[in-house]
Amino acid sequence: VQLQASGGGLVQPGGSLRLSCKTSGFPLDYYAIGWFRQPPGKEREPVSCIGAGDGTTNFADSVKGRFSISADSAESTVYLQMNSLKPDDTGVYYCKANLPSENYWGQGTLVTVSS
Repeated sequence: VQLQASGGGLVQPGGSLRLSCKTSGFPLDYYAIGWFRQPPGKEREPVSCIGAGDGTTNFADSVKGRFSISADSAESTVYLQMNSLKPDDTGVYYCKANLPSENYWGQGTLVTVSS
C-alpha cells in the first residue's frame, strides 16, 4: 500500500491549488481517504474525507465552501481542490487511507499561502 501526495506550493492569498493523492495497493472504491494538515507549530488536523464508493464527503468547518474533494477510481487518485486560500491554510498536507489492517499515510506536501 502506498499513498503519494503532491501539488503543494507557494500561493498568494485568494489563490487556488489542487492536491493529488495517488494510491496503490488497494482498490480505491472500497476505502475512505482523508486529507489532513499540520500548520507550523501545531497538531495535525483533519481537513476533508471522501467515503468509500458512495462519494460522501466531509469538511472541517474552516474549509467548508472553499475546498472540495473528489476521487478518480480509474486513476486511483483523490484530489483536494483548494480555493480562496488563506494564510491560515498554510501547512503540510497529508492523505490517509483507512484500511482494515491499519491506516496508511502518504508523505506530506507543503502548502504555503503568503503574499
